[in-house]
Amino acid sequence: MDIVIRRAASGEYDALGEITAQAYLQDGLLDFGESDEYLGELRAVAKRAAAADILVAVDDDHLLGGVTFVPSGGPMADIAQPGEAEIRMLAVAREARGKGAGEALVRACVDRARATAGCTAVVLSTQRTMHAAHRIYERLGFTRTPERDWNPIPELDDITLLTYELTF
Repeated sequence: MDIVIRRAASGEYDALGEITAQAYLQDGLLDFGESDEYLGELRAVAKRAAAADILVAVDDDHLLGGVTFVPSGGPMADIAQPGEAEIRMLAVAREARGKGAGEALVRACVDRARATAGCTAVVLSTQRTMHAAHRIYERLGFTRTPERDWNPIPELDDITLLTYELTF
């Protein structure tokens, strides 16, 4: 498999939104399943593209997955502080998993962060059950930052997101 990472084309937004939504649904990452409000956000790639960089992994023009890269200070940031970039909504289609697309997307985000003036770190949030993603982050040198863990839905006690950081 020859994976290429590049910016998403607008004609790929719907397909990437569906890959992202299905990855979260199939992995049981949405507490309210098909009725989860976050599902709309996962599918809203055009909205994200207006405020962040959307990168895709492709193999012979076959879309494998994508990620939202929020440059330092971007409006899509959940936890990034000044001087930090953020990775959001990393997803790889089920049939493409285990072939390096996820790691290639994370590496591309790290490279972009390093090339961003004034950026000294990359941060991200992840769910406790995203073990394959945790392995990628740790393999690439990210470390856990439990002091930054947070809950996007405070009225629900069991949705604490874990955070990771890579400084350079």
